[in-house]
Amino acid sequence: MPRLSEVITALDALWPADLAESWDAVGTVCGDPDAEVSRVLFAVDPVQEIADEAVALGAQLLVTHHPLYLRGTTTVAASTFKGRVVHDLIKHDVALHVAHTNADRADPGVSDALAGALDLRVVRPLVPDPADPHGRRGLGRICELDHPVTLAELAGRAAKRLPATAQGFRVAGDPDALIRTVAVSGGSGDSLFDDVRAAGVDAFLTADLRHHPVSEARAQTPLALLDAAHWATEWPWCELAAAQLDEISDRHGWGLRVHVSKTVTDPWTAHAAAPHDSTGAPN
Repeated sequence: MPRLSEVITALDALWPADLAESWDAVGTVCGDPDAEVSRVLFAVDPVQEIADEAVALGAQLLVTHHPLYLRGTTTVAASTFKGRVVHDLIKHDVALHVAHTNADRADPGVSDALAGALDLRVVRPLVPDPADPHGRRGLGRICELDHPVTLAELAGRAAKRLPATAQGFRVAGDPDALIRTVAVSGGSGDSLFDDVRAAGVDAFLTADLRHHPVSEARAQTPLALLDAAHWATEWPWCELAAAQLDEISDRHGWGLRVHVSKTVTDPWTAHAAAPHDSTGAPN
């Protein structure tokens, strides 16, 4: 069995820390570099449910996309919910490693996994990494469809292919509009509207879209928008990342057992849709 330090070296080669945004907090949060690793769990969020799952699974390493301590802390006391996660992981010899914006910008990365889940053909990054001479790394992806589909059909495909959440999908645009090109970005994407408009695509699929950026985007262009749950747009990366580690394990003869959590950690738990025959504000 490999040691944790060996597995982390392999993960750092997939998602180098220097690809992360300056504000991000990536890398190993806890874990003994000399500990042996035989089982790994991938998940989006380092929350208590996932820590409990890792312990129950007998994993020695938990890899998450979202950081546990993004803005730093002065305590890991078990009386705090994040401190409890750290305590439980350490108590059961489970290391925690985070790949966040470095996984977003990697090749392949989070948006490649999102495009793959939707059967979209990746053409290039939406925001290329100027340090990549091959032009494959960067934030988001610009994609093409094998044949044009309506916005309604694309939304239906996304709702079917991505994990189900209470939010589902919100759509802005003409349902009958034909879509040939799509920009995708796993996670929060409304900061990328300028890049999406410059790309000249027909639609943009991302998460966490806010009222004002959407209103302004729709006023300036006929761009169609598809807004999914944040967790749902990033979960496909877990499957991609697990497959990448599986390949590395096979190549090195490590025999790792690699798992992907199917626990839904999207924080929204219910959705009350308006009646189909209701329009306008209430009287």
